[in-house]
Amino acid sequence: MDSLIAASARALATGDALGALKRVALRDDPPALALRGIAMAQLGEHPRARDLLRRAARGFGEHEALARARCVVAEAEVAMAMRDFGGSPRTLAAAADTLDAHADRANALQARLIAARRLLLLGRLEAAAAALAPLEVRDLPPALAAVAELTAAELALRSLRIGPARTALARAQEAAVRAHVPALLAEVAEAQAALDRPAARRLFPGGEQALRLGEVAALLASDALVVDACRRGVGSGDAWRPLARRPVLFALARALAEAWPGDLDREALIAGAFNTRRPDETHRARLRVEIGRLRALIAAQAGIEATARGFALRPRDAREVVVLAPPIDGEQASLVALLSDGAAWSTSALALALDASQRTVQRALAELEAEGRVRSIGRARAQRWLASPLAGFTTILLLPAALPIE
Repeated sequence: MDSLIAASARALATGDALGALKRVALRDDPPALALRGIAMAQLGEHPRARDLLRRAARGFGEHEALARARCVVAEAEVAMAMRDFGGSPRTLAAAADTLDAHADRANALQARLIAARRLLLLGRLEAAAAALAPLEVRDLPPALAAVAELTAAELALRSLRIGPARTALARAQEAAVRAHVPALLAEVAEAQAALDRPAARRLFPGGEQALRLGEVAALLASDALVVDACRRGVGSGDAWRPLARRPVLFALARALAEAWPGDLDREALIAGAFNTRRPDETHRARLRVEIGRLRALIAAQAGIEATARGFALRPRDAREVVVLAPPIDGEQASLVALLSDGAAWSTSALALALDASQRTVQRALAELEAEGRVRSIGRARAQRWLASPLAGFTTILLLPAALPIE
């Protein structure tokens, strides 16, 4: 490694992208191309960074498997920053194995952290936890240790384990301070601030209360019957019934919970669940069927009692009924939550993260754009969607698992 390449690499390690570029900007050999690509990625020029990294990987010979594997890892991180999830995870896994075979432990761990962070972005928490579990983060360079702890903290936050999240963030803060990388320090500070922002709303008759993540976690762990519109499910204590893929049942559960301790008439239930203003006998018959399905699903936690005008929710053991809603209104709350991370998303990546069809996402984006809540850049296949960060609330609670846009 010549002196300019070494100096450029040291500058990148400290977050000095411009200093790195000054040393290799006019060079086109593979090591210089790779460093230029990483520098451009740090400056936010992701398409240019990806092109440089691909050129560098092609430039390294067959006997330079280690260098090519490092380029693959760098390109995978750029793809994640671009919210491009089209690449095969096997390519990154193969690069990690190559790095392990060449005793490049730090970069192998970086590759596996990228894979885990990708799973987190897609809402696949169990797979992300399985990917993180075998990773050993002791004796790592401070910057990489900070990234590892941030990943562990994000997993804990999305799982609503507030104590472990705070501990991981404290370790990430210590590592970021030792690394002297401003971008890492800012990312840790943002994650810590999320703990103190409103993450959900508790709805009352005629009002609402903003809740932070810790308060939400405490409520979900209580004996109350919680109808959670953030994660689309019904739970009490350790029992949880997901309804994200059963929108009619969830609409009925939420409507009954909002009416508790009173009942709700059949016409209101039909209008909310079936989106019709002119109910007929077929709707009433379908309502009876869907109420029966919901009654069977939540039988251990609550009953549904027929009344003279409709139905009423009756929780077991005199439990309180609580309705949680996202910090913002609207069916596109999960979509806005994804976009509010400040990154540019393609519609295909959004569809993958939300487990929805691309056409459904496109319709939701068109509605949000008409309301001025999102904006697009580029055209055709290069089009990406952005939203300004929504200061004042955290989006983590909205994304604990892949949710469809209803």
